[in-house]
Parts: sequence; structure tokens; C-alpha cells
Amino acid sequence: MCGIVGVVSNTPVNQLLYDALLLLQHRGQDAAGIVTQQERKFFIHKAKGLVRDVFRTRNMRALPGSCGLGQVRYPTAGNAYSEEEAQPFYVNAPFGIVLVHNGNLTNAQALKSELFMTDHRHINTESDSEVLLNVLAHEVETVSRGLPLQPADLFAAVRNVHRRVRGSYAVITLIAGHGVLAFRDPFGIRPLCLGQGDDTTMVASESVALEGTGHQFVRNIDPGEAVFIDLSGKVHAQQCAEKTQLSPCIFEFVYLARPDSVLDGISVYQARLNLGSTLAKRVVSTVPPNEIDVVIPIPESSRPSAAQLAQLLGLPYREAFVKNRYVGRTFIMPGQAVRKKSVRQKLNVIPSEFKGRNVLLVDDSIVRGTTSREIVQMARDAGARKVYLASAAPPVRYPNVYGIDMPTSDELVAHNRSVEEIRQIIGCDALIYQDVDAMKSAIGSLSKRVDGFDASCFDGVYVTGDITADDIARMSASRVETGSEDDEDDSRAALSNQSDSP
Repeated sequence: MCGIVGVVSNTPVNQLLYDALLLLQHRGQDAAGIVTQQERKFFIHKAKGLVRDVFRTRNMRALPGSCGLGQVRYPTAGNAYSEEEAQPFYVNAPFGIVLVHNGNLTNAQALKSELFMTDHRHINTESDSEVLLNVLAHEVETVSRGLPLQPADLFAAVRNVHRRVRGSYAVITLIAGHGVLAFRDPFGIRPLCLGQGDDTTMVASESVALEGTGHQFVRNIDPGEAVFIDLSGKVHAQQCAEKTQLSPCIFEFVYLARPDSVLDGISVYQARLNLGSTLAKRVVSTVPPNEIDVVIPIPESSRPSAAQLAQLLGLPYREAFVKNRYVGRTFIMPGQAVRKKSVRQKLNVIPSEFKGRNVLLVDDSIVRGTTSREIVQMARDAGARKVYLASAAPPVRYPNVYGIDMPTSDELVAHNRSVEEIRQIIGCDALIYQDVDAMKSAIGSLSKRVDGFDASCFDGVYVTGDITADDIARMSASRVETGSEDDEDDSRAALSNQSDSP
């Protein structure tokens, strides 16, 4: 899962791209990159690390030009340790193209062989984004055939990309001497939106990147649509897929996106409030409210849901976990004992809010369960009489193949287990999960544009309709291992929560 941005302006864009990436930092903290164009030359700087660490003053000075792209990366395919796999990716023909990509191709291996055998293109990394770039480059070369490049040629190339590529992809590319091309997969699984400034046009993963840099949100890019912004700032757009449906990833609203973003017409914050409302009904059916003394969120994404739940049940809401925002990633975690230590380094309790009370902890989701188990124990150690745990999302029972770093099935605490079995593993006195249909209704009611959701990690239904058990096994085998402390439970994107962003 990544955050991407592209800008066309008539003034230097390096600072603008940097600011936008800071606003998208929650979507990836492993690597960051920016490319700018001056005349027909690209200037690229990318490296592992946070935006604030990757780009120093000397790096920014070396990024001249009035158009460019940026990306923050959390790897779900390829090699997490390779700086070569930080984006943007570049090919020099045709024209010179650089690309940033958010998502995951499900047929990357087949495409890689096809590119080598048929298209005669070489892939030098394990990244599916490099595969996607070369597919696009080949199709642009095929349609242009040495003639001056026109927007219609780019739209024809994207149509061919849609025919060849499977999976999720929100893409922004910069074509030397021509402009910025952005497009979205036919299911709209990953978000992408368009904004306008005084003399600037921007495309970004989330609306917060537009608004936070002084741009006015114009609209979302439709599933299957391609948008080309030429160097004068004129926007050309065309639908390039034969069949489309808007089925965004529901996990964006549960956890991934910033609460102040609006994705496909849905306020992320309001979506989380709605999840709290429906979760309150589930709580009442499991634990009588008079047996709960206080509602406590597990920072950060669960806060809106927890607050709404507490209000509806007439219960006190307390911030009783304090998060240390300055604990960096611990990349070598030799054993579970050290992992537990890392949880306690990141979270501390306020004992007075727990002592002698029956507490209801609310989290946005539960993946592996190891972090949840440790947090429940922390509550008991602080003196809680009973510890109930509620998840604003349903049980995560299936792997994600569309660009979220979910563990394999065997590592998911809910896979092939009942709620009671999960409760025993986590060690809470009661475990309450959101209902899948209620989750879809709570979020889907906020937009008439949305046809449905990809909720595959909850219901096992993969929206593209072409995922087999063999595909899942193959992608699980090639899943990125980061070796970070986030292997506990936060592999529900393995991202710092939103307020941790610089």
C-alpha cells in the first residue's frame, strides 16, 4: 500500500511534492521518492525511510522543474530491503517515462514472462510496479509508432494496459516533454483524485493531499478512466475500460486512509462514526451496557468508532492508552518476548482509568491477534476487573491480494476459528466483532456512486473475480517480509497510525 502524487505547474514543484508526500506519509513509511522534469530531463531522488529523512536541502535543490511525481512506499510485493525498488521507476523508451503505483498486480509473474518473450523488455527487480511500467511503455510505443504523441494515443495505450493487467492499480506517470498521465483500475480498488490550484493541477491518492497543499478538490478519477494533464495544465480525460464498477477497498475506510480524507464521495471520518454506530448494536447483544464502566479506544484509527459507540450507549469515553509517537521501527525482532516489549514501548496505560473497572477496548481491526492479546494483558495489569474487546471491523479471515500487507491465512487469528476460539487466544472476557453486511451498509450508505466494496479479507470474495486458491498461495509465498516490529498485528498495513505522520 502506497501514497502517490503527480503535479503539473508553471512554477517549481519540488516543495509542493514534498508537502503532499508528508500528508500521505501514513500510506507508507518504508521508502520515499520524487522525480521532477526540467525541459526533457528527469531528476530523481529516492531512498528508504520517511519523507523528512529521505529529502534534505541538498536533495531538494537537485529537483528542479515545474512538473513531477512522488511516492511513499509500503512494500507488499518485491524486496522490502532494496532501495532499487523504491519508486518512481524509469524507462527511457519511448520518450522517457517515470511511474508511481499504488496497488498490487495479481498476474505480475505471467506479465513478466510475456514482457521478456514477446515484448522484448527486461525487468530488473521483483517489483510488480516495474512490470506495470514496462507494459505501459510497450503499449505507448505500439500506438505512437514514431509519430507525435497525442492524448488519444495515451488513452489507447491505457485501454491495452487494462486488457493485459489484472489486480489493483492507481497509477501516475510522467512522460518526458509531454505531461502527466494518471489512471485507475476498472474496479477502482485503490483511490485516486484530481485537484486544481491557482496555477497547478494535482493528482493524488487522497483528498487530504490536495486540500493540505492549497488545492481545491475537483473530483475522483473514475474506475478505468485515464486523465492526461499536458504541460500547459490542460486536462484531457477518457474512459478506457470496456467494463467498470466502483468497488473500492473497504479497508481504506476501516484503517488505511486519513480520517480527514474523502474517498469516492465517502468521508472516512463519517464512515468510522457509522461503524461505531453499528458496532454499538453488536455490543448490546453481547455485553449489557450496565456491565461496562468505560469505553477506551486503542489508538489511533479506532477513535471515531469508539467515541460514537460510547455516546450511543451512554458510557464514559476515556483516552487511557498513550502512544509514543517517537518510537521508530525495530527491524530485528528475534523473538516474541522482544515483540511484546515493542508493544509496551509504543503504548502505555493510565492506570487510574483501568483500576477496578470493567473496560470495553475498541480497535479498528484485529489481524494476527498478538498485539490485541498484549494490550488486553496490559489492561489487566493496570487493574481492570474485566476486559471486553470490540473490533470496528469483522474478523479478518482471508489474505488480501490487492496491495495491503496482510499475513498468510495460517497467520490470521480468525482463519478457521470461531469467535469463542479467538477470544480464548486473545484472553479477553468478551469479544465483539462488526458484522460484514452491517459494515458494508454503514459505509456504502454514504455514497450512491459506489457499486460495492472489495471486502475480500473479511468475506473471501475477490472483486476482480479471477483469484484462485493457487493465486493466493503463490502470492503468499512471494509476500514481502519486512522483519519489522509491525509483524505483531499491525500488518493490517504495517503502518503507523495517522497522527504519527510528520
